[in-house]
Amino acid sequence: MKHSTPILALLLLFLSSMPSCIEEINPYTLLPPGRWRGVLHLEQKPMPGQKDVEETPNPRMEDVPYGQLPFLFDLTYSGDSTFYIEIINGEERLRIDDISTWHDKSTGHDSIRINFPVYDTHILGRWKENIIQGAWFVPARGKYSIPFEAEFGRSYRFTTVRKKPVMDLSGRWATTFAPDTEDTFNAIGEFKQENNHISGTFATETGDFRFLDGTVQGDKMYLSCFDGSHAFLFAAKIMPDSTLSGTFQSGIHYRTDWIAHRDPQATLQHPDSLTFLKPGYERFEFAFPDPETGDTVSINDAAFAERPKIIQIMGTWCPNCRDETRFLTDYLRKHPELNIAVIGLSFEKGKDPEKAFRLIRTFKQKMKVPYPVLYAGPPGAAAAEALPMLQKIVSYPTMIFLDKDNRVLRIHTGFYGPATAEYRAFTEEFDQYIRQLNDQK
Repeated sequence: MKHSTPILALLLLFLSSMPSCIEEINPYTLLPPGRWRGVLHLEQKPMPGQKDVEETPNPRMEDVPYGQLPFLFDLTYSGDSTFYIEIINGEERLRIDDISTWHDKSTGHDSIRINFPVYDTHILGRWKENIIQGAWFVPARGKYSIPFEAEFGRSYRFTTVRKKPVMDLSGRWATTFAPDTEDTFNAIGEFKQENNHISGTFATETGDFRFLDGTVQGDKMYLSCFDGSHAFLFAAKIMPDSTLSGTFQSGIHYRTDWIAHRDPQATLQHPDSLTFLKPGYERFEFAFPDPETGDTVSINDAAFAERPKIIQIMGTWCPNCRDETRFLTDYLRKHPELNIAVIGLSFEKGKDPEKAFRLIRTFKQKMKVPYPVLYAGPPGAAAAEALPMLQKIVSYPTMIFLDKDNRVLRIHTGFYGPATAEYRAFTEEFDQYIRQLNDQK
């Protein structure tokens, strides 16, 4: 009996250690939860004065390698074997939960597919432990894909280096893209910098480049954005005269130069001055199919009679259209007392109406859109034929304001989203205008 106490003590010690052992077992069964760093490999040429990757012993720690479009995302489990990701672009968080994983017994590989259903794009890859490797696919562009990889536990966007910036780029910058070419267009760069970190966007006369995030290292600036539809990479060199000279790449299909100088008073043409009715037209007319019901919907239907209207020209492939749709949806939800009708006219890429119907239905469901979104056909020349009263469609999105008799009162081209400084002023002016329109007899 005198030996029972030590034995009992050892047994109790063993049992007390068991819960801590159980807690140390990974609570997830697939990819590890937490912060990931994704990279799209665009393979662009280096900027003047930038080191080539091959010349840099460890690009991750010593330089920003060219050709890499980085973005961050958080992976969170919603069940034992289900998870979602949130893509991080500056202040924006995009939740993606249409994700599938599987194990291929024939190859021994674990695979993952991340769908962006609103944009009809996806990432397809293989994963092992803390690494995903694959590609981002854009079926609407044919055989269009960009190599992709992601690594768990990396919380920096471009680099961990902290080279002292030669200047603070915060403020407003008059910008010209594709200077000295027939494709040139103006923009306003809006930046906010804190030490090495910089965020902001570029506003153009037809919209904005949404939430950009990046870094300033010495005399170079880098910004990027990935949202499942667009992959934007900006790089610039701060010149001795304090101007910016840079490059912009959208995926692997578009690349151009840009220049900018600081200008607190920089302005663009007013959005209401870019799109016009053709001479002889006064009222707006259309009749297009509703993908949800299959019925043809006309602006002259009884549901819209005696009501002021907003006609939203859009496409499910357009991130600015998504920002505008979210704004209109929230506005209608907050103001049910207003007798305003909103009708979306969606111009979808490709020539397959059934696929267009599916994309519009998915868009409405994901965005919880309360108003009808009709299929108006493909963009481009066909869009001009579908709406012959317009001189041309300058931008997606475009809002057309009508009175209760379908007379055109105003055409607002593009949309300055929440990433821009103009967004707040637009929302206030929009509310005042809609209330005046609603009160008209």
